[in-house]
Amino acid sequence: MISFGGTAAHIAIMHDDLVERRRWIDNEDFFHALSHCMILPGPEAQQLAIYLGWKLNGIRGGIVAGTLFVLPSMFVLLALSIVYAKFGSLPWIAAMFSGLRPAVLALVLLALTRLARRSLIEPVQWAVASGAFAAVILLHASIPVVMAAAIALGFLIEKFRRDPLSERPSMTGREASNVNRDIRKQALLSFAKITAAGLGIWLAPFLALYLFGRDFHFWSQLGLFFTRTAFVTFGGSYTVIPYVAHTAVFHYHWLSQPQMLDGFALAETTPGPLIIVVAFVGFMAGFHRFHGSILMGSSALLLTTLYTFLPCFLFVFAGAPFVSWTQNNRSIKAVLSLVVAVVFAAMADLALFLARGVLFPSGTLGFAELDWTAIAVVGLSLFLLGALKTKVGAVIGLSLGLGIARWLIRLWWIH
Repeated sequence: MISFGGTAAHIAIMHDDLVERRRWIDNEDFFHALSHCMILPGPEAQQLAIYLGWKLNGIRGGIVAGTLFVLPSMFVLLALSIVYAKFGSLPWIAAMFSGLRPAVLALVLLALTRLARRSLIEPVQWAVASGAFAAVILLHASIPVVMAAAIALGFLIEKFRRDPLSERPSMTGREASNVNRDIRKQALLSFAKITAAGLGIWLAPFLALYLFGRDFHFWSQLGLFFTRTAFVTFGGSYTVIPYVAHTAVFHYHWLSQPQMLDGFALAETTPGPLIIVVAFVGFMAGFHRFHGSILMGSSALLLTTLYTFLPCFLFVFAGAPFVSWTQNNRSIKAVLSLVVAVVFAAMADLALFLARGVLFPSGTLGFAELDWTAIAVVGLSLFLLGALKTKVGAVIGLSLGLGIARWLIRLWWIH
């Protein structure tokens, strides 16, 4: 509830509290766990919270940590979604969002530049990032397909290249052979149990909706889409969101592009994980499908949240026993370096998606259609966030105020 600014802010807060202040986990274990979470599908900040909870207090600790990481922001976004659905067409509400959207675009652009500066080091990473961006924009390739290609390329390069993509050395044959076989057997047994339990929890809502709900086709479509999203999107929130946005807006038509932009803005301004924007998508899908029903929209939000985050628990609990075994695995390190490159391409795609809606609000691309006020707010937000290191909350408040001020000036000018 205190972390604005997305994944980086969540990880920084967890590191400061658990490593620096409480010393519940050491620095090396923390960052190795983070690396492990980054190569799993889904949002890495929540997976890191689950893993740290598991590390400290077993499966029970992981469940508590992962659930409480999501629930507060989910309830906040539920309340905001209801307000948006009922009152979003009011002029002053629309004015607030018109001011907020440019600041959100600035946040994404800043995150994009930071990722490039800190993580894209090798020329091959830039080549993969460029190729991935071109594939998504020009060939309309889905991000999961591009990610799978990058993973395969990472293993292929590692196999034939003497200088590994990763800087850290691999495990020696002697170290690898010393991995305890009994521990691996126990891990496989644990994996089977966790998979069975997760499958049962996943099937229960489907069965209930099939027996007692209406329009099962919609509910199954919603549940299967967000389950598939959780399983095939690597690289965290900025990889998941473009995939969800394009599919929800242009394929399923659950909401419009401006509504998707507003949902992203709500998620950016809500403390908690950025990926919670999928809950807004679910709410609007149910709200529109059932003719403006708040109850059905809320039910769709809860179902979306469950199917998005349930696989995260499965991935972490099943993979946690293997984390130490993969700590010095050269192949995984090589793949991770290219995963980061595809994450950069996905973020660039997201920035382009946002820029079209923010800078060309009419929907028509052209110099005459540019919103120069929005450009000015984007520039101001970038200066405040990047140069002056202003807190995200302050920039958000300023952008909301600018949106209201712009609306009031227009009213005064008209009258």
